[in-house]
Amino acid sequence: MKNRNLKIISVITLGLLCLNMSSCKDDKKTVKPVVIKFKKEGELTLKKANDSVIKTIDIEIADDDYQTQTGLMYRDSMEEHQGMLFVFPKADYHYFYMKNTKIPLDIIYIDANKTIVSFQKNAKPFDENSLPSEKPAKYVLEINAGLSDKWNLEVGDKIAY
Repeated sequence: MKNRNLKIISVITLGLLCLNMSSCKDDKKTVKPVVIKFKKEGELTLKKANDSVIKTIDIEIADDDYQTQTGLMYRDSMEEHQGMLFVFPKADYHYFYMKNTKIPLDIIYIDANKTIVSFQKNAKPFDENSLPSEKPAKYVLEINAGLSDKWNLEVGDKIAY
């Protein structure tokens, strides 16, 4: 009788375990992608050396370690009138790369006097090659690829924000 009760309990336990496992399989978990939205934190004006205005855009500012390390990573898009301005504590040679960045970008290096000193144009999404500044830069502006040519930006042009 003891063995028979033990077998019955075992069969019931096994059945409940199978039922529990199959009900968990049916619960499909949906993972929603994280969407990082542009957060306007200021406006930046691009100017020719003679101070004539080229373009004014909305900017998101990256000025701490976390923000400067992540930048525009994981974002699906950015509007033409938007950009990200990186602000570093001091002018130095900076190196950017496109790891986890889905948007092709123009990377504009700007010195402490807010003058453009070099470009890395048409940076390719997910490319992990180093994209250095040619001269020390205190600021870096990232905009959609092709816009620096469209707006005729040149070394010597300035920013104000």
